[in-house]
Amino acid sequence: MDARLPAHLEAAAIRRLAEAAGGFATILAKGERNAGTIAVVVTRGGEGAKLLERLPHLDGNRVFTQTLEQDTENKEDFFLILERMRERDPDLWLIEADVPDSERFIAGLPT
Repeated sequence: MDARLPAHLEAAAIRRLAEAAGGFATILAKGERNAGTIAVVVTRGGEGAKLLERLPHLDGNRVFTQTLEQDTENKEDFFLILERMRERDPDLWLIEADVPDSERFIAGLPT
Protein backbone atom coordinates (compact mmCIF):
# COMPACT_ATOMS: atom_id res chain seq x y z
CA MET A 1 0.00 0.00 0.00
CA ASP A 2 1.24 3.47 -0.89
CA ALA A 3 1.75 5.72 2.15
CA ARG A 4 1.60 8.82 -0.03
CA LEU A 5 -0.98 11.45 0.86
CA PRO A 6 -3.79 11.75 -1.74
CA ALA A 7 -3.09 14.58 -4.20
CA HIS A 8 -6.18 16.62 -3.29
CA LEU A 9 -5.18 16.65 0.39
CA GLU A 10 -1.59 17.55 -0.43
CA ALA A 11 -2.78 20.41 -2.65
CA ALA A 12 -4.93 21.71 0.21
CA ALA A 13 -1.94 21.45 2.57
CA ILE A 14 0.25 23.44 0.18
CA ARG A 15 -2.40 26.17 0.03
CA ARG A 16 -2.47 26.31 3.83
CA LEU A 17 1.33 26.42 4.02
CA ALA A 18 1.32 29.45 1.70
CA GLU A 19 -1.26 31.18 3.90
CA ALA A 20 0.74 30.36 7.04
CA ALA A 21 3.79 31.88 5.33
CA GLY A 22 1.92 35.16 4.86
CA GLY A 23 1.00 34.60 1.22
CA PHE A 24 -1.69 32.85 -0.73
CA ALA A 25 -2.00 29.99 -3.18
CA THR A 26 -4.46 28.95 -5.82
CA ILE A 27 -4.96 25.75 -7.72
CA LEU A 28 -4.47 26.50 -11.41
CA ALA A 29 -5.32 22.98 -12.57
CA LYS A 30 -6.71 19.93 -10.82
CA GLY A 31 -5.39 16.52 -11.68
CA GLU A 32 -6.33 13.03 -10.58
CA ARG A 33 -7.87 13.29 -7.11
CA ASN A 34 -5.82 10.64 -5.35
CA ALA A 35 -2.73 9.84 -7.39
CA GLY A 36 -2.07 12.96 -9.46
CA THR A 37 1.36 14.51 -9.53
CA ILE A 38 1.85 17.98 -8.09
CA ALA A 39 3.86 20.90 -9.45
CA VAL A 40 4.11 24.22 -7.64
CA VAL A 41 4.78 27.63 -9.16
CA VAL A 42 6.27 29.92 -6.52
CA THR A 43 6.30 33.70 -6.95
CA ARG A 44 6.80 36.79 -4.86
CA GLY A 45 4.44 39.61 -5.69
CA GLY A 46 3.59 37.85 -8.95
CA GLU A 47 7.19 38.13 -10.16
CA GLY A 48 10.11 35.75 -10.50
CA ALA A 49 8.13 32.55 -10.98
CA LYS A 50 9.88 29.26 -10.25
CA LEU A 51 8.51 25.82 -11.07
CA LEU A 52 9.00 23.08 -8.49
CA GLU A 53 8.45 19.42 -9.24
CA ARG A 54 8.83 16.47 -6.91
CA LEU A 55 11.77 14.44 -8.17
CA PRO A 56 13.39 11.27 -6.82
CA HIS A 57 16.73 11.69 -5.08
CA LEU A 58 19.49 9.12 -4.55
CA ASP A 59 18.34 8.43 -0.97
CA GLY A 60 14.93 7.30 -2.27
CA ASN A 61 13.03 10.38 -1.11
CA ARG A 62 11.03 12.50 -3.51
CA VAL A 63 11.79 16.18 -2.89
CA PHE A 64 10.40 19.33 -4.50
CA THR A 65 13.15 20.61 -6.77
CA GLN A 66 13.23 23.73 -8.91
CA THR A 67 13.11 22.69 -12.55
CA LEU A 68 12.35 25.99 -14.28
CA GLU A 69 12.72 29.72 -13.64
CA GLN A 70 10.82 32.42 -15.49
CA ASP A 71 12.89 34.54 -17.84
CA THR A 72 12.23 38.19 -17.02
CA GLU A 73 12.49 39.18 -20.68
CA ASN A 74 10.32 36.38 -22.04
CA LYS A 75 7.69 35.65 -19.38
CA GLU A 76 5.23 34.02 -21.78
CA ASP A 77 7.54 31.05 -22.41
CA PHE A 78 7.17 29.97 -18.78
CA PHE A 79 3.40 29.71 -19.09
CA LEU A 80 3.63 27.94 -22.45
CA ILE A 81 5.76 25.28 -20.79
CA LEU A 82 3.15 24.90 -18.04
CA GLU A 83 0.44 24.46 -20.68
CA ARG A 84 2.47 21.76 -22.41
CA MET A 85 3.00 19.97 -19.11
CA ARG A 86 -0.77 19.89 -18.55
CA GLU A 87 -1.36 18.58 -22.07
CA ARG A 88 1.14 15.75 -21.55
CA ASP A 89 -0.11 14.89 -18.05
CA PRO A 90 -3.83 15.47 -17.43
CA ASP A 91 -3.36 14.08 -13.89
CA LEU A 92 -1.06 16.99 -13.00
CA TRP A 93 -2.09 19.35 -10.22
CA LEU A 94 -0.67 22.82 -10.82
CA ILE A 95 -0.57 25.13 -7.81
CA GLU A 96 0.63 28.73 -7.75
CA ALA A 97 1.86 30.10 -4.43
CA ASP A 98 2.69 33.78 -3.97
CA VAL A 99 4.72 34.02 -0.77
CA PRO A 100 7.00 36.65 0.78
CA ASP A 101 9.92 34.23 1.41
CA SER A 102 10.03 31.64 -1.35
CA GLU A 103 13.13 29.85 -0.04
CA ARG A 104 11.56 29.23 3.36
CA PHE A 105 8.28 28.17 1.76
CA ILE A 106 10.04 25.73 -0.58
CA ALA A 107 11.97 24.22 2.35
CA GLY A 108 8.67 23.58 4.16
CA LEU A 109 6.94 21.74 1.32
CA PRO A 110 5.95 18.14 2.11
CA THR A 111 8.08 15.29 0.79
